[in-house]
Amino acid sequence: MDFSSCALVKKENATEYRHRETEFNSSSNLDDASLYYLLEEWALNPSGTNMKMFLIPPVVGLVAGVLIIPAILFVIFSTFSIRQETRYLLLGNALLSDLIYLLFYTLSAALNAAHVHLPKEVCVLLLFLLAVAYCGGLFTAAAIVLDTYIAILFPLRYIAILPPSRTKKIIVLLWMCSGAFPGIFFLVLSSTHSFVPCVLEMCSVPVILILTLNGTDAVKLCFWLSTTVIFLCLSLIFCCYAILYFKTKQLGIWESICSRASVTFLMHNTVLFFYFFPLLALFVESFLCINVVIRLQTGIWVSLTVCNVLMILPKVLFPFLYGLRYREISASLKSIVRRKHLRLVSPAPSQS
Repeated sequence: MDFSSCALVKKENATEYRHRETEFNSSSNLDDASLYYLLEEWALNPSGTNMKMFLIPPVVGLVAGVLIIPAILFVIFSTFSIRQETRYLLLGNALLSDLIYLLFYTLSAALNAAHVHLPKEVCVLLLFLLAVAYCGGLFTAAAIVLDTYIAILFPLRYIAILPPSRTKKIIVLLWMCSGAFPGIFFLVLSSTHSFVPCVLEMCSVPVILILTLNGTDAVKLCFWLSTTVIFLCLSLIFCCYAILYFKTKQLGIWESICSRASVTFLMHNTVLFFYFFPLLALFVESFLCINVVIRLQTGIWVSLTVCNVLMILPKVLFPFLYGLRYREISASLKSIVRRKHLRLVSPAPSQS
């Protein structure tokens, strides 16, 4: 179904849609066909002002990310001593994933706010790239925590366990998992014909999420498998940080809350909390919406808030609260800024 067909359906069903607005707000006792119809109509009749307001957080996040992330990546990959360390390679991979996600999500949100309708194939590709970038950042965050765990608890064997050559292989494996994990999900959606053409033309991520969670049994199985994988990552991070806390508490670094180690520890936990909290909120909202505990329209607005605000926030905070905490990176950035400043203010050589 192309956009002209969607527009024709929209025109023919305008009167019926007005009668169904009450059903949309209550979202009770709707079958799958009614749900698809109502969500398609919502995608084709969005509130322009509200949708444009939700464009502000992704744009601000992209601007902040573009200002700092490329500079940190340049320092990591241009300095030989820095790129030979596992923690910096993982940090660079996480920042690269976040920058890719910010670019593609801001593009998607801008096209959605401007009512630019994409072909189905383009929208599916955009959604797939978003999923790959987000999974890449998520898996790398878990790898960073595991790297910190090994470095603190096994300092003498750390280099043997995670040399730079092995780290590079791990990063390649993380990207392969990041591509395979959403790839399987998209194949299931495609094989079960769960993609709705009219909604795909709008390419609204929150609407597509609601449709996915109300799909076939195979789609729901993929959703719960995704939930399981994410909670396994969350459990791994929680267990590693809990063990680190009790181990480091014996060393006395928690006697002063203002010590560098404790502040860094708290910052890392804050960033990781912001990484996983949006997913937990999205899962809770989806569960409540599926079981008709909240209105369908409320569920969509919650999804918009999660996708456009809460999922963007950690990707903006990560380079500032995590990347710049490393002395080598911050010192290299300061020296680059200092050299540029001296080059600008240095007087031109006098000609004799």
